[in-house]
Amino acid sequence: MRVLYHYAAGPALQARLARLTDEGIEVQTCSELDDVRFFDLLPRTEVIWHCLRPIDAEVLAAAGQLRLIQKIGVGVNTIDLDAARDRGIAVCNLPGSNSRAVAEHTLSLMLAVLRKLITFDSLTRNGLGWDRPPVLEDSLGEIAGRSVGLIGYGAVPQLLAPILEAMGARVAYCNRSEPRAAVGERMTLQALLASCDIISLHLPLEPETHHLLNASRLRRMRPGAILINTSRGGLVDTDALLAALRDHLGGAGLDVFETEPLPDDHALRHCDNVVLSPHVAWLTQETLARSVAAAADNCHRLARGEPLANRIV
Repeated sequence: MRVLYHYAAGPALQARLARLTDEGIEVQTCSELDDVRFFDLLPRTEVIWHCLRPIDAEVLAAAGQLRLIQKIGVGVNTIDLDAARDRGIAVCNLPGSNSRAVAEHTLSLMLAVLRKLITFDSLTRNGLGWDRPPVLEDSLGEIAGRSVGLIGYGAVPQLLAPILEAMGARVAYCNRSEPRAAVGERMTLQALLASCDIISLHLPLEPETHHLLNASRLRRMRPGAILINTSRGGLVDTDALLAALRDHLGGAGLDVFETEPLPDDHALRHCDNVVLSPHVAWLTQETLARSVAAAADNCHRLARGEPLANRIV
């Protein structure tokens, strides 16, 4: 089976993928930034292992032998599901495969913003760490004693909430339904925004969640509050966030953006109260191992004509 893994794999991952040849799975890798190679490989591809670059009708039209789009991760908002359905192409995802990695990265962003780690790293590298501006110390803080609001209560918050509570935070959450077992107090979105020191987003990007945090809702956040987003960039109105960061928010930790890669001239690059990472919250060796194993299993299911795991289309 011919698989196109739309991802720039490192040496360890390449070695793991090469071993799949013995199982009848031939995996070609392609950077998401290399459209020439991607479209050259598409006509011979039976399965795409998809990460982030959108798969639209143009891509599907060029992939005449495609049978399965396997999302390496959870969110499928970057796949044209209607176009896949029209062409009879199955779409599956991997729920839970990266939850622990995202939970840990979310916590890392909270700590990085509270402790100004990027700023201190830069000052120290430039010989100014011990001669820092005294005003900088006024903005440092701890998770203990703060209230953390989780918007959404899926797999990631379920892992994160007990950790935050163990660190001394007061945890609250809002969710469309009542979880079977939850840590913290359930609140409305409005109450959560108004009362929490740290707000962390954990929702899929859907029409009803697009710009969930708009100018009006961002203004409800308390002065000095921190926003963390490791879900999808489209959940937040970026222009409104920039205004809020200048006005009353204490900072933000962002792993996802409305436009990815983040443009060179984007204003977020110049905000000294923001910590940025390039959509890598999911990315650990452990996540990759779990993902490759599960994706390969679905390839075997496809070859044998068996029901696919976690099928969406």
